[in-house]
Amino acid sequence: MRIIAGTLRGRRLNPPANLPVRPTTDMARESLFNILTNYVDFEECTVLDLFAGTGAVSFEFVSRGAREVTAIDINAHCTDFIKSEAARMQVPNLRVVRADVFDLLKRANRRFDIVFTDPPYAIDGLASLPDLVFSADILADDGIFILEHPRDFAFEAHPHFWQHRAYGKVNFSFFANKLDE
Repeated sequence: MRIIAGTLRGRRLNPPANLPVRPTTDMARESLFNILTNYVDFEECTVLDLFAGTGAVSFEFVSRGAREVTAIDINAHCTDFIKSEAARMQVPNLRVVRADVFDLLKRANRRFDIVFTDPPYAIDGLASLPDLVFSADILADDGIFILEHPRDFAFEAHPHFWQHRAYGKVNFSFFANKLDE
């Protein structure tokens, strides 16, 4: 995996083979950030990356100048890997937290401009994530919530649904508090 753009462009992440992850492909990540570039001033945003895994999406936000990125994962091997890569790349604005996302959403007390989540596709509760994120009130008023999910999920009926994009087997559903058409 490589970082696509920004100050860390071209740097590689080489996670150990034993991490229980399905990383977002480089192509899908590049497409995601091409979309976000039209809507987000990266240098002004705070980002929450839920189910961070390898941290590839977190590092992409950091590389593009995000003011602050918080990466959450329950797996200690994942959080240890992200921390070690952040130290290796000398990234001061990436906070890594080992926590259960579902528990964290019940007690969250701050808001973010972007919330990205890439849960394990087989996880119980994937379909409830949009409702949980919005009820936790962690998204800034003009923020964007992005959910990566398999193609057999559809979120178009959700009241905060904004748009859907598919890149091979990777699907992104975008949600927003304020939907400006």
